[in-house]
Amino acid sequence: MRLCDMTLRDFRNYKEISLEFDPGVNLIVGDNAQGKTNLLEAIAYLGSGKSFRAQRTGEMVRFGADFAEICGTVYSQERLQTLRWILFSGSKPRQIFRNGAKKKTAGELSGVLSSVLFCPEDLMILKGGGAGRRRLADLALCQLRPNYDAALTEYHRILEQKGRILKDHHENPGILEILPEYNARLCQVGALLISYRARFFEGLGKAAAAYHSQFSGGAEDFTLQYQTVSTVSDPYAPLDKLTEDLLSHLESHYRAELESGQCLTGPHKDDFSVSLSGIDLKAYGSQGQTRTAAISLKLAQRELMGREFSQKPILLLDDVLSELDPARQDFVLNQIQGGQVFITCCEPGRFTKLGKTVQIKKGQIQHG
Repeated sequence: MRLCDMTLRDFRNYKEISLEFDPGVNLIVGDNAQGKTNLLEAIAYLGSGKSFRAQRTGEMVRFGADFAEICGTVYSQERLQTLRWILFSGSKPRQIFRNGAKKKTAGELSGVLSSVLFCPEDLMILKGGGAGRRRLADLALCQLRPNYDAALTEYHRILEQKGRILKDHHENPGILEILPEYNARLCQVGALLISYRARFFEGLGKAAAAYHSQFSGGAEDFTLQYQTVSTVSDPYAPLDKLTEDLLSHLESHYRAELESGQCLTGPHKDDFSVSLSGIDLKAYGSQGQTRTAAISLKLAQRELMGREFSQKPILLLDDVLSELDPARQDFVLNQIQGGQVFITCCEPGRFTKLGKTVQIKKGQIQHG
């Protein structure tokens, strides 16, 4: 799996650029705020339809433009393929094309151009709030399982509608008559999310434990624990049992949700924790242990995706090497052998021996 070339038009700070990439390591060099991360965002979006930065599609359209375009040629599944996205600044839905044919959903691109992003914020993801960890899992699972992407979109749609009911019921008490219907559907879709997540975290934890053991010289045992709604005693249970467990928890929070006007329980609150030799990393881990564990998680994610698609996903390292000490830099660089890698950094000459260099300045690109 590799990205051969890409063209951007009115994407972020790029008016129009065309690039060709090396099948190995591509080093993206430039000062801050020149467009290095924008380029990685475009690569990630090309294959997944997900942005790791933007909340709305229009944010990625260059200021003053009506739409943006991302086009790329990919060698994947033993053949050349083309991917194209058109993103609009207004409310018009985005358009997706694969090999010239228009597609309805991003799920129809699954496995064509998978990617794993690692940025400085991820180094401390195990110390922060649960939202970052949920996002890590969601971005990975949306690429691995198209049905998960659809279920996640549906879950958040229902959650938003339920939230409006809870907010409006004081002025319109009759609206509560439809709340049980929303709760039932929310639990059905939520059960599917839990089922997918439990299996993903099981595989991720095992793979990350192997990397961490190698990293730490076997000095620490890495354990990942998935945390979901307390009434779910077995996240691997059949979907009807998970749905029943979620409904039970919702019913126990019925009065509290009415009083607060908020959705207080469900898979949207899910999280995971990591412990090292039985010690909770979030509470007691050092900065070095936290960074090592985060690196292990990202490398594990890449391994899982490689197994699923029988080809290594693209690895995107957004200025992460400069945040690591030499030992951790070496470990990461030793693990990226094989597959296509994009590395951004601000220091020309620091990693140029790794592969092809692309220089960026004010949205303009020159090949080194």
